[in-house]
This record gives sequence, C-alpha cells and structure tokens, in this order.
Amino acid sequence: MAGRRQLLLPLCSLVRGRPMRRFAATTACALLLSAAFAFPAPAADWTQFRGPGGSGLTDESDLPTSWSESENVKWTVDVPGMGWACPIVVDGRVIIATAISDGEKNKDSDTRWELHCFDADTGDVLWTKLAAEGKPRIGTHGDNTYASETPATDGERILAYFGMTGVYCYDLDGNLLWDKDLGAYPMRNDWGTASSPVLLDGLAYIQVDNEQESFLVALDAATGDEKWRKTRDETSNWGSLVVWENSKRTELVAIGETVRSYDPANGEVLWEVRLSGGGANSSPATAGDLLVVGNSGRRDPGALVAVRAGGSGDLSAEGNDGLLWRVDGSGPSRSSPLIYEGYVYLLGGRGGIVSCLNAETGEPAYRERMPSGGSFWASPYAYEGRIFCPADNGVTYVLKPGPEFELLATNKLEGRFWSTPAIANGALFIRSVDKLYCVGK
Repeated sequence: MAGRRQLLLPLCSLVRGRPMRRFAATTACALLLSAAFAFPAPAADWTQFRGPGGSGLTDESDLPTSWSESENVKWTVDVPGMGWACPIVVDGRVIIATAISDGEKNKDSDTRWELHCFDADTGDVLWTKLAAEGKPRIGTHGDNTYASETPATDGERILAYFGMTGVYCYDLDGNLLWDKDLGAYPMRNDWGTASSPVLLDGLAYIQVDNEQESFLVALDAATGDEKWRKTRDETSNWGSLVVWENSKRTELVAIGETVRSYDPANGEVLWEVRLSGGGANSSPATAGDLLVVGNSGRRDPGALVAVRAGGSGDLSAEGNDGLLWRVDGSGPSRSSPLIYEGYVYLLGGRGGIVSCLNAETGEPAYRERMPSGGSFWASPYAYEGRIFCPADNGVTYVLKPGPEFELLATNKLEGRFWSTPAIANGALFIRSVDKLYCVGK
C-alpha cells in the first residue's frame, strides 16, 4: 500500500537512477549517513533476538548462501514442545526456549517451560533445564506459543523470559542463578506474549505491555533485584526492545502505539514519536546513527519512521528535527525492518510481499511479491552482499541489495518457520516448529 511520505531532513539521493531534488548537505548530515550504513562490530556470539544490537547483521565470513534438506545442513535435532523463541549462541552453545504441554496449548493444560542447550558444532545436548511447570496464567493465540520470547546473554549469564510465567537466569552450565515473578496481566484477546529481553552493562531490561498495567523494568543481571521501573501508557504490544548505541549516546528503544527512547541508567524518557495503530508486533532496527521503526496498525494504517541520533522530546512536534522522514500507511506487520547498504527492507505479513525503501529519504524503491508466496513472521537478515527473507513455509528468498529487485536464489527447508535464525560460528541456526537446523559449509 502506498503511503504518504514526509521527508523531514533534506538529503541528496538517487532512487532507481532517477535524481531527486538536490539540497546542500550539511556536515552533520554526512556524518549521520556514514555512521548509519556502517557494518556492525565483530561478534562471535549471537546474543539476543536478531543478534548484537538487534540489527540482523553479521560480519561472519564464509557463511552458506544456499541450503536445502540435502545441502549444507551440518546437523538437525528434534525440539520438544512449541516455541517461537529464536536461538541464541554463546561460547559454542546454542540455547533455545520451549514450552511443553500435556494436552491442548491453553490455560487448562499442564505445561513445562524449559531451556535447552546444544553443542554448536555437533548438536549434542549439553543440558536441559526445567524453569517452571504448572498451568499457564494467561491464554495464548493458536498461532502463538508459551515460549515466544528469545533468551538473551551477556557471555556470563543466560536470561530466559517466559512472559507472564516469569524470568529465569542461568549460568552457561545451566545452573539457576535467580528467578523472578513480574506478575501476570491480561493480554489483548488472550493472544499471549512475545517481547524479548535485552542485557546491557549488568542490567536486564524487559518490556511488559498488557491490558492492565504496562511497564518497562530494569533488573540487576547478577541478582534479579529491581533497579527501576517505568509505567508505560500502552496496551498490549509484542515487539522487542532494542539497545541503540549511536555516536551521541546509548538508548533503550521500545515500540508501541508511541515509540519511546529511554535512558538505560534510570528509565527517563529521552524522546518519543507516535505511530498510532497500537498492538505492535515488530521491533526497531538500527544502523549506526539511524533507527527505523514502524507499525502496520490494528486500528489504522500505522506508519514507518526514521529517527536520527541525539533527538529529544516529541519528535513529531513542529520544529523538532529528530525525524529524518515518516511514511504513513507503510509500517511493518510482524517481522522487523532491516537496514542494509543504504536501504530499508520490509517483509509483509501475508502474501510474500517484500518492500524496499531508500534509507536516507523513505522514498520507495520497489514492492514485489515472492514467487512461492508465504507469510513473513521471522525477520530478514543480511551478510556477504545478500538479503535473506525467511517465509513461514520454509522458503528463504535471497535478494540482491539495492533499489532494483533481483531474486538470487530460493532455499527450502521442510516445516513451519516463525523464528529468526541465529548466525555464529560460521553457521546459521534455524528453528522450525519441531526442529533445530545447523546450516553451514
């Protein structure tokens, strides 16, 4: 759907080879763009949802660009129960969360919430830990699970958040360090929870948006003690927090009907911008001094916005230059945006639609339907000059970056896929509804 594009920072650009109106570029603007399209720092581990920084990017080399059930699959293991929590990788270990019910997936079934650890090289089980057991305290959607939040790690600890069931912190050998009950609150239409935690400088941050008492909380990662809590004027959301480390400062950004940036030290709001729509499923994406965030909207079309580093106050207010651009009616549905080599990529919730926009201006480059269709729930990722778009039907579409659409390959695995892969140790770790694949050369 074509949206209303509002360019809020003048820039020079070329889209599809057509020159746009040229403006005098300031030094600050040039610095912003050079930082925005920089590659992430090297990282051997995949520490959270969408990896370090939540960007979906890696500088790992010699990764596979094609795979199938018979090509480049190093190992597979069966995964009990159900969970859309994405894998994480730390110190040669692959961690996944799952929930195992003794009957139908609902509040009446006895359920076990577990954390499983596999050897990244072999797939051997290193340990399995029972975090909690009993009947779920809230309902969940038929397509959701009771283990949809991706764990996070700081290299010393593994933090598992199972929504309204609780928070559980382990060391790398699976020893429980602490657990905490943050309460049980109703979610819209009993659709369950999905917001993943992040870890930063010894603190664990968790976004708990619901229909009764939404809040953002910071816990001491070593003890579980609460450091601060901020009430949020939000109802149910399912997107995840992002730590935005830009050239100005480090920020904690939470999506919702209104996107808010928080000071990680004390939870004070740094800036905000209203998206409208409510019920956000996707998460922000960052690249240097650029943050892109949006929402498809459940009550209206929503929006996609690009935020520059260093903003303050209401970014939508007249005279506030914190926004680079805004596109109304073009926000992401379920998967999160990807910023790569000067362009933003969005995956549609239904029908296999991929959209590409110029990251400097929000100008649309293309909108294409993938040949094998499928819905997109997992988020795109990129490496070695390729964009990877994982559909729920097991097909990963491989695209050439840039303003012209070019499908390079399609990679197919069997099963249903809603989890975003982890990338580490020269391999991809891809979770289906009942299997974990290690894909590598």
